[in-house]
Amino acid sequence: MAKKSKIVANERRKAVVQRYAERRAELKEAVRTGTSQERAEAVRALARQPRDASATRVRNRDSVDGRPRGHLTRFGLSRVRFREMAHRGELPGIRKASW
Repeated sequence: MAKKSKIVANERRKAVVQRYAERRAELKEAVRTGTSQERAEAVRALARQPRDASATRVRNRDSVDGRPRGHLTRFGLSRVRFREMAHRGELPGIRKASW
């Protein structure tokens, strides 16, 4: 189980990313397509935004216990939790392979 503070911090980052997403996309587009003056302005505006406004700051965590490593995106679980739940039959359509 991850520390509660780490889980809460990650949730806060998700909220900040969502809040700034639209404005950030506009600025990124201006950097990509604008004139040199507009580009420079957009770069400065991006630099003024909070660091946590970038989506790369969000960490993929296990939805059950917050484990940060071994995350399986398709299920939203860590490899450890996935295995436990699969063995108990809690994941529909998943079963242990045998051949």
